[in-house]
Amino acid sequence: MAELDSDKRDDLSRGNFAFPDQRKEPLEDASHVRNAIARFDQVKGVTDDERDEAWTRIKAAAKKFDVEVSEKSWRELGKPS
Repeated sequence: MAELDSDKRDDLSRGNFAFPDQRKEPLEDASHVRNAIARFDQVKGVTDDERDEAWTRIKAAAKKFDVEVSEKSWRELGKPS
């Protein structure tokens, strides 16, 4: 995954994060999108509504960067298929 140093992370617009209010889980490239999905359940201090909005952003970024996502909802993460 491409590393984002603190200056580069600070320069990202709010729209480049799955959780823009908290500036958590950047969605800059395919690697960051996969990481955001893998760490989704580890994000603390967010509501289910914020998770719904973040999932929408992650799905859009996944499409943009050609990352396959089989789950339709974040609630399906970590559950057997």
